[in-house]
Amino acid sequence: MVRLVMTAFIVEGLQRLAETRPEKTEAGGHGIGPEEAKQESTSASTPKPAIEESSLDRPVVGNPITHDQIVKLWKALKREGIAEYSLEGLLRGSHVYIPPPLPKPEPSNEYKALMARLRHEEEERSYQRMLKQPSRMEAFSQQFPNASAQASAFAEVNRPIRESDNGDDEVTFGDVQKQVMVILNFLLSVIGVAATIWIAARWWSVTARIFLTMGGALVVLVAEVAVYSGYIWRLTEAKTNRKEPKEVRKVMQTWVVGQDEKPEEDSTVLLDTN
Repeated sequence: MVRLVMTAFIVEGLQRLAETRPEKTEAGGHGIGPEEAKQESTSASTPKPAIEESSLDRPVVGNPITHDQIVKLWKALKREGIAEYSLEGLLRGSHVYIPPPLPKPEPSNEYKALMARLRHEEEERSYQRMLKQPSRMEAFSQQFPNASAQASAFAEVNRPIRESDNGDDEVTFGDVQKQVMVILNFLLSVIGVAATIWIAARWWSVTARIFLTMGGALVVLVAEVAVYSGYIWRLTEAKTNRKEPKEVRKVMQTWVVGQDEKPEEDSTVLLDTN
């Protein structure tokens, strides 16, 4: 049995039916009629449906009403000569009734006692942790006991092979700075030449000035790159061809340890034989 929601039209029909036949309200279930009351009495002996019919004593918009009750209401209104209430009009705007959620059951005393005990234990643990809070280094060493060994192993693996490799960051920064300065020099040269050609050819047409400026800038850029490449090539060749001077070792002076010291004279010892 489907339960629907009462609309304002259904509530108005129930009130209209109760006004026309108030003496039959109690017998027929809000004035639905003797035939419907007889059907309800005969169906009382049969098993009840899964959903019981809702009470229509105090109809309010939003209250539940079964589809069977709406049909009975339509028949009762039709029998009383009230024709403006059709079955379609009674059902229009209604939808399936969804009962409100059941209230949350009250927790039992055992559950309350268990939750109170758990909260007390958690507060006790928090208090003990606050009193015996370890330092950050101890906590880290306890969580990661092998962290120091792994860090030292990583540092040993990535240690430079030669001592001259230490401090390479400064050399890298110097190289980057040189490269940036070279790029800025190229850009300034190209922009300066392009601006000069554009101003010098101001009497020419715009198309000719554009092509002439682009051509001059491209030529200057190629020349700059060629000169810089030659400079780098010469530096590389000079480094490869440079030979380290041979170390010549020569004995300049020799000496003997203790040569200048005079030997002590042997002292004569006289023995008395008398």
